Amino acid sequence: MNSSQVGVFSLTAYLDWGRLRFLLFLLVLGVYALIVFCNLLLIVVICVSRSLHEPMFLFLCSLFVNELLGSSGLFPFLLLQILADVHRVSAPLCFLQVFVVHSYGAVELLNLAVMAFDRYLAICCPLQYHAHMTPRRVLLLLGWTWTLPVLFMLVSLSLLVPLRLCRRDIHKVYCDMHSVVKLACSDTAAVNAYGLVATFSTIVGALLFILYSYGRILRVCCSGSRQTRQKAVSTCSPHLASVLNFAVAGSFEVSQSRFNMAHTPDVLRVFLSVYFLSAVPLFNPLMYGLKMSQIRNACRSLMSRRTERRLHHKQ
Repeated sequence: MNSSQVGVFSLTAYLDWGRLRFLLFLLVLGVYALIVFCNLLLIVVICVSRSLHEPMFLFLCSLFVNELLGSSGLFPFLLLQILADVHRVSAPLCFLQVFVVHSYGAVELLNLAVMAFDRYLAICCPLQYHAHMTPRRVLLLLGWTWTLPVLFMLVSLSLLVPLRLCRRDIHKVYCDMHSVVKLACSDTAAVNAYGLVATFSTIVGALLFILYSYGRILRVCCSGSRQTRQKAVSTCSPHLASVLNFAVAGSFEVSQSRFNMAHTPDVLRVFLSVYFLSAVPLFNPLMYGLKMSQIRNACRSLMSRRTERRLHHKQ
């Protein structure tokens, strides 16, 4: 039978929480609400504040938009499944979730690579920064960051959907590419080969971009003044924290998909499977909002203007 004939997949990683599922529902809802609020707030602040219409903040805005979309590919579905007695997902929704989850991961990594290159130009070539990072180049980099993962995933889905499936059980709390491919009883060589090449090229290309950028930054810091080193630390530390957090989340996701974790406690397996789509979208806006003075000042300015308008209307 073709995957189009498999109408429903079963998600077997959900635990029987009993009455505690309502408490878990409220906890997950609170996390999702915080993710949406933080990312949406910073998107609005960057879009509204003209002082933040610089390449660095436009790349940050792209990062926050991606995290909003990625977390929305999991949390509404997760909330419904927590309250459900039977944990099933339709085939079209499963494939849509595969597209959203994997696109999110690729866009996030490429966005972090572009941000590393932007920091390299700002620190190593400050006088030529705006000559290099023109509005046209910013748009090209953002277009590349979003278009490449979407094209990769469209090709992946075109290879995934026609597979003949023999099983319906997915041992996770949501759908991903590897979990669906494991259900196939037909030849998966094409989808596995393409997935390996696309994943390898994306990860290696982005990591080389990041390593090259920080190698040049480190070289300038070693030979530069104290002021240059302070500027590098203040502008690069949030980005490095984002890269490390994403690397940890990515390793959790790979370990879930590629290795046998049957001996791992069920609660830990569920935590590891959702970390990728929850911790990163929550960590980045909080960290950038707290660490970057330009964003904090823009938030204060926006709030003060809203307060003044309210007082003016009352008078």
